[in-house]
Amino acid sequence: MATSSNQPMNPDDSLPPVEPPSAAFLVQLFLVPGIIVAIIVCVWLAFHWLAHLGNDPQAYVRTLRRANEGRWQAALNLANDLRGPNGSGLKADVKLASELGSILDDEVGSGRTGEQSETLRLYLCRALGEFTVPEAAPALVRRVNENDDDPTTQAAIEALAVLATNLQNASRSFENQDDVVAAVLATTTSTNSRVRDACGFTLGVLGGEKSIDGLLRLMGDPSTDVRSNAALGLARLGQTDAYETLSEMLSLEDIHLDEKVLDDKTQSERYKRALVVVNALRGVTMLVDTTNEAPPTGIIKLIKGLQQDPVAEIRSSAIAVIKKIDRISG
Repeated sequence: MATSSNQPMNPDDSLPPVEPPSAAFLVQLFLVPGIIVAIIVCVWLAFHWLAHLGNDPQAYVRTLRRANEGRWQAALNLANDLRGPNGSGLKADVKLASELGSILDDEVGSGRTGEQSETLRLYLCRALGEFTVPEAAPALVRRVNENDDDPTTQAAIEALAVLATNLQNASRSFENQDDVVAAVLATTTSTNSRVRDACGFTLGVLGGEKSIDGLLRLMGDPSTDVRSNAALGLARLGQTDAYETLSEMLSLEDIHLDEKVLDDKTQSERYKRALVVVNALRGVTMLVDTTNEAPPTGIIKLIKGLQQDPVAEIRSSAIAVIKKIDRISG
């Protein structure tokens, strides 16, 4: 017997049977998304915490003392904050300076080697140089006194120059300037020319009779770079003995000027020559400003010749120095 097409259909007949949700389904529906959200929140909080380490200087210290990857994020944040708009407070924090010096001592004393340890030591030296308090100096002086002829010694010497400048700008000074000068002077005998080069720069910043004596000795160094830096240090201190080496620096001639295509080595040599000559011109300028006297005739002749140099920066610097000399002579 046929079913009438007009017979109404029960809605329940078209639906699958209803079953209670399984435990696995509930886990997928609620627990897994909850875990993902929790992870995202934790990551955000971690970055938020790292980004705000500067609110607590001791947080830097605690993190840097841990031998894990987190110390590098703390180092980056500290570097940014020291040079940031609110860095003056950190740079004047005596406790922070002392703690960073202690971390540097501990890292050196640990005997650890390798790239990461060396990088941390270099970073700590440079960070200490950014301070404006004398308490940042002792750890640097200890590194210089070790005279290990390694990058840490060089970084400590360079950091002392930066620190000396910062202290002077803040109307402060080293607790014992003689100890700082003595440490750098002792290191001028290093077998590493880069270390001796750093000594020349730093002695020029530190100043004083003992520094001048050390710079005069470095003027006889076998390394051209060391002699040049010593001359610039003497010029910074107003010592006309610098003219002897400044004359050598000004006499450097350009090379392969007529070649249209230059290899990397030649380009590097030309760049270095330009840098040396420009620095020599700056040295002459410092001496003229300090002594208020014109340089020797031979120096003037060399500078006038540089007014036609193929390097634009050398030409412009030479022209400026000659104008300054003319004003004094006139």
